[in-house]
Amino acid sequence: MTLFKLTKTLINIPSVTGDEQKIAEFLRTYLKGLGFQIRDQEIEPERKNILAYLHRKPRVIFNTHMDTVSPFMPAREDKHYIYGRGACDAKGIMAAMICAAQNLKEQGVDEIGLLFVVGEETDSIGAKMSKNLKIGSEYIIVGEPTSNKLGKGHLGLVALKLHAQGKAAHSALPHLGDSAVEKLLNALYNIRSLDFGESELGKNTLNIGTIEGGIAHNVIADSASAAISIRSSVPSEIVIKKIDQAINNAVDVEVLTISEPQTTFTIPNMELTTLPFSTDIPHLKNCGEPLLIGPGLADFAHTVDEKIEKDQLGEAVEIYQNLVTTLLKQKG
Repeated sequence: MTLFKLTKTLINIPSVTGDEQKIAEFLRTYLKGLGFQIRDQEIEPERKNILAYLHRKPRVIFNTHMDTVSPFMPAREDKHYIYGRGACDAKGIMAAMICAAQNLKEQGVDEIGLLFVVGEETDSIGAKMSKNLKIGSEYIIVGEPTSNKLGKGHLGLVALKLHAQGKAAHSALPHLGDSAVEKLLNALYNIRSLDFGESELGKNTLNIGTIEGGIAHNVIADSASAAISIRSSVPSEIVIKKIDQAINNAVDVEVLTISEPQTTFTIPNMELTTLPFSTDIPHLKNCGEPLLIGPGLADFAHTVDEKIEKDQLGEAVEIYQNLVTTLLKQKG
């Protein structure tokens, strides 16, 4: 397939996190047809990572994720863009990596592989379990939308769920109850007032993603919860310590996921950027030095108008090929 056709084909296979089986089967069949050897890695029933390789021990691995956020949106295109869920995060990137690997194979380069994982959008379970594949590569090129600039680092992620407990009562008799909602709101107010600091990677950002609690307007809520995420440029222990001090045991804190800020491997004379999002990189260190680069603008990821520029897709194939050539000259 051509680069654009492959991108649209991948987009048109729904793969919202937890439902990656169909795209994994497609990749398995397609890459095998290109002459790659395939290893499946079962993560959970009907969820698996796909490793494709030419050499028994590839030195450079291309990597990105198969899953997308919800909802599924089919592919469409115009003169300049390809649209659809996963266009830039990360099926266009996946297509560019496959085309680059195919071109390198035709040039006689065989010390390469492709690792496509599940679960990046939630808990990175695919990346975490990929260490059991024992690939032994020297470099891993991780694909996320960076506008084809080489990432020099990215923020970490601290995702938490706050749980408040109270006592139900009639809303006309508040002295008989204890509002879990008010406890939760006070905790969120205190957290929003925090200064988490910053580093050379940038400032921390806070998002309150969900809030729920109570059963009716005339009943004092006996439970409430909120899910929050902090994009952290400082170690997660600093973030969690500040939050614990701010809430002072008024609510319970459940850790959903933690990913530390990262600095990545760079190549001289390439344009560099720092990314405000987190990636699977903290869980892929067993695959060698990580590089972070991919076509697409992160501004469009997770949106109703997700898209990727066709010109950037084409540029990415060449960039990926040149990166592999450069990396294979580094050592061996």
